[in-house]
Amino acid sequence: MQILKGRVVVKRRCQWLLTGVFVAVGIQVVAAEPPPNIIVVMADDVGYEALGVYGGESYETPHLDALANSGLRGMHCYSMPVCHPTRIAFMTGQYPKHVNNPKWGSFPRVLEKKTIAQSMQQAGYRTVVTGKWQLALLKEDLQQPHRMGFDEYCVFGWHEGPRYHDPMIYENGEVNEAAREQFGPDVYREYLEQFVLADQEKPFFAFYSMALCHDVTDDLDEPVPYSASGQYLTYKEMALEMDRQMGLLVKFLEAHDLRENTVLIFTTDNGTAARSCSHFENGKYIKPPVFHVFKGKRLQGGKGKLDDTGTRVPLIVSWPGTVKPGVVSNALVDMSDFYATCVELARGELPAGLDSLSFVPALSGQPVSRKWAYAEHGGKFWVRDQHYKMYDSGRFVVVSEEEPGVETVLKGPLNNEATAAQRLLEQAVEHLTN
Repeated sequence: MQILKGRVVVKRRCQWLLTGVFVAVGIQVVAAEPPPNIIVVMADDVGYEALGVYGGESYETPHLDALANSGLRGMHCYSMPVCHPTRIAFMTGQYPKHVNNPKWGSFPRVLEKKTIAQSMQQAGYRTVVTGKWQLALLKEDLQQPHRMGFDEYCVFGWHEGPRYHDPMIYENGEVNEAAREQFGPDVYREYLEQFVLADQEKPFFAFYSMALCHDVTDDLDEPVPYSASGQYLTYKEMALEMDRQMGLLVKFLEAHDLRENTVLIFTTDNGTAARSCSHFENGKYIKPPVFHVFKGKRLQGGKGKLDDTGTRVPLIVSWPGTVKPGVVSNALVDMSDFYATCVELARGELPAGLDSLSFVPALSGQPVSRKWAYAEHGGKFWVRDQHYKMYDSGRFVVVSEEEPGVETVLKGPLNNEATAAQRLLEQAVEHLTN
């Protein structure tokens, strides 16, 4: 097992009685030190190209940019093109095709005892989820988050009510009526903070599943409330709010001396949306297109696509005192890998048979074991390395680094690099189809 050094900032009365010394990637650790707190933030509908630190020019994201510069910025993190399968992979550490592709908005009962939260509980962690759930209509199953390993939850009623203004929020089996007068994103973050402060004897694992930057729920009988502008939040407004919420979270951790003993991970569930609700008119939600500038070029969001506009997402890992600032990593990471990574950081036991591979070595600049990343949608899938991609059909392409979404089919004689990549990815496709 690989463990990275973490400083103990919060005094805890419980003792982690582990003997011996672990040595990993050149860092020596006394194992009696408590494992770190872990927060995984998953924003909604935000491609990597939206953040300034990745080359985005349309939205100011100073807090996220600073967070990335304080630790590791991953350049090759890949999600599913849409939200539900990403969450299946995150929760189970397995690709959706390996758990029978659960229907939209559901989670298999047979897997409820095998989630990332269950493994973190077994490692001695308190667990919480806030924000977006999307694995059930909670009004029909209020205990599902608890069964899946979360001690507490504060989530909006997915497709049951608003998520921003006049939010419909469930907290531990009950509707939080008081939250109706508040702004949803504030409620989700503040609940996480209250959870952290409630018990500091054990480390915590928090899945902060942001509502931002997904537009409003558009399939309710009555249109959801507008913002103060008289319309729905624009994508730009949501991006600014996402960054503000992250800044407030970091400020909270600093104020309570939790920063150096908390691994703060930021990623997103899929690429930027192609359209976003602006207002309700004549019985319909109006959805203008979402365009932004990336490295000087105008780009439309590609959520739902299997190219980089739909699947390439940011990865930021900040752990002051342990992860050096300014690390830029080209390690391959996909959505299954957060499971193994968090369990390794927690010094827990990883269940057998997962697709998940830990990216902990990347935190100190060491190579990871993943050789190809995976994404699927609509019965199709691809595998890829940092430059080349192969679809399940056998189509082999090189991916443009400067123009997200541009892929060039490779035919005829290939150079040595492309030939090696083709061979590796063919083996991966064969493995996944047999």
